[in-house]
Amino acid sequence: MSLKLYMHPLSSYCHKALIAFYENNIPFEIMRVDDPAIHAEFKSLWPVGRFPLLKDESRGGWLVPESSTIIEYLAQYYPGAVKLVPEDPDLARRARMIDRFYDNYLHTPMQKFAFDRNRPEEKRDAYGVDEARALFRTALDLVNADMANKIWALGDTFTMADCAAAPPLFYGNMMLGSFRETHKNATAYLERLMARPSYARALKEAEPFLHMVPKD
Repeated sequence: MSLKLYMHPLSSYCHKALIAFYENNIPFEIMRVDDPAIHAEFKSLWPVGRFPLLKDESRGGWLVPESSTIIEYLAQYYPGAVKLVPEDPDLARRARMIDRFYDNYLHTPMQKFAFDRNRPEEKRDAYGVDEARALFRTALDLVNADMANKIWALGDTFTMADCAAAPPLFYGNMMLGSFRETHKNATAYLERLMARPSYARALKEAEPFLHMVPKD
């Protein structure tokens, strides 16, 4: 199989990439980085050590790190019926902007909380976690307002922006506490994302590991 995805089923950024694969039924080989041999191979390819990482054997072993870049790569070289990157330049730019919004203002603070809980207690960063929680809530307020009259991030069309939205909303709701009562539009959006077959599949694959997710 030409496409190899170095990943872990629990990883939120891997979820983002998996949604793109599953939306268009793109064949690929899962390379689980919790396997010591695969992890060693992964680190030799990408010493930074952050996943997901895509390797395309059909293009000379081309490496594509970072979930947003992976989605763009698949859209260019393995296009399908679902246009995750819109063809219209203005819509494509807006999809990329929303993708960055979710990564920078929900995904990053959500992960700050998760990583801090996995540190030894004496090395935890309570101040940084409080800042991350506040940033997540501010961004969530914006999402709640923005999704008042929309199905997906760009309206009626599912795009890379929605791939970016699903994981931080899902894990943020788990780790930082349910926002069902305070952010009803964001909650309804999350429920639509979780019901989408592509994300439902990624979540099913993550089920055996979800007990490891730290909670507030």
